[in-house]
Amino acid sequence: MTGRAEYVTMCVFPHILMEVRPVPMKEEKRRLYELEAEVLKALSHPLRLAVVDLLEGGELCVCDIAERLGAGRSNVSRHLGIMVNAGILEHRKDGLRMLYRLRAPCVLRFFSCAANVLRERVEADSAVLEEL
Repeated sequence: MTGRAEYVTMCVFPHILMEVRPVPMKEEKRRLYELEAEVLKALSHPLRLAVVDLLEGGELCVCDIAERLGAGRSNVSRHLGIMVNAGILEHRKDGLRMLYRLRAPCVLRFFSCAANVLRERVEADSAVLEEL
């Protein structure tokens, strides 16, 4: 850095150019984005998405989740731990079994949002292919 203020030239209207100084992101906003990214990272695995979808029907133990997903218990337990740490799931002990449920059921809305993104992407890709 040269020590001088950096400016970005911005076109406001076709005949007016302005120079504006970039405003740094506030630390609180940056931390919020980091926390939100942690939640999204905790959902960024197909098995974890399947677990969330499965738990829409209510709480289940690790053994039931593993059986329904056709995955090993230790693998499922590892993924469940990631989602518990991210605040997506919560658990309770029932005798020898550990039961998991959605801590924030609003995460289910993510599926419809993701489906909309995929639909729009397919439509855009189809439009490009039609032009060929």
